[in-house]
Amino acid sequence: MGEGVKLTEKEIKYIQMFEAITGAAVVDCVDDEDIITFVVRQGDLKKALIRRGAKIKELVRIFRKRIKVIEYSTDASVFIKNLLYPAEVIEPVRVAEKPDGKKIVVVSVNPRDKGVAIGKDGKNINLARLLVKRHFNIDHVTIQ
Repeated sequence: MGEGVKLTEKEIKYIQMFEAITGAAVVDCVDDEDIITFVVRQGDLKKALIRRGAKIKELVRIFRKRIKVIEYSTDASVFIKNLLYPAEVIEPVRVAEKPDGKKIVVVSVNPRDKGVAIGKDGKNINLARLLVKRHFNIDHVTIQ
């Protein structure tokens, strides 16, 4: 996890239970009103989704919230693609640095998937922005 990332007690408990039930190592966790997002270590996504997601379904029942599982990558472009899945990223993810030193990312998605990438009320894009800021110190993500 990036430095300065503060997890709530609730998120820490979610992580402990998720790891105990799935066997997947959690890199980060974000608890939103109706959904908990777990970022799992690279290569651990299969552990979490084994048996058609039976373990995830069990956690949904326990937490009474939807669960989203994303695979971490040390490559920012791959991580962003994982974050936006199932939206199809159609061009390489571009990372640019503004003159003021802020890093921005421009992601081109298939036009039919733009709504999926942004999400209802911008939830998906806001989650992507939060997580790339935490893990890659990227200040802004734009979908086009």
